[in-house]
Amino acid sequence: MSVYEKLKALNIQLPAVAAPAAAYVMHAQTGNTVFLSGHIAKKDGKVWVGQLGKNMETAEGKEAARLIAIDLLATLQDACGGDLTRVKRIVKLMSLVNSTSEFTEQHLVTNGASELIGEIFGEQGKHARSAFGVAQIPLGACVEIEMIAELA
Repeated sequence: MSVYEKLKALNIQLPAVAAPAAAYVMHAQTGNTVFLSGHIAKKDGKVWVGQLGKNMETAEGKEAARLIAIDLLATLQDACGGDLTRVKRIVKLMSLVNSTSEFTEQHLVTNGASELIGEIFGEQGKHARSAFGVAQIPLGACVEIEMIAELA
């Protein structure tokens, strides 16, 4: 099954690529490697504000990470000239989870993105990953994730 068939089977429509919120670009490429800027969690088109361990549960954070993965795929498609079949491999995700000092399930939150990427890209979606708990994310977002991918 192609990437696009998997997206369709999962009933996922990629959104429009977000515009940068400050002095950066959404993606930059060197050689065959593309770096995607951090994407923050959004719910119903607005920043998904919250802090894990305070006013959000792990399951909500995981859903936020999954939604970020969908936004990342839209940006990756843009970086690929509109063709996700050019993705050779998802290399790495880095996840920042807005969480209290007592919250220790950042890795489970980040699984929301990792699992979706794996489901869509299969073996090519198996990636290295870092998941950090941080005191705050821009605009109070609950999760921010960036991605590195290799293109064919």
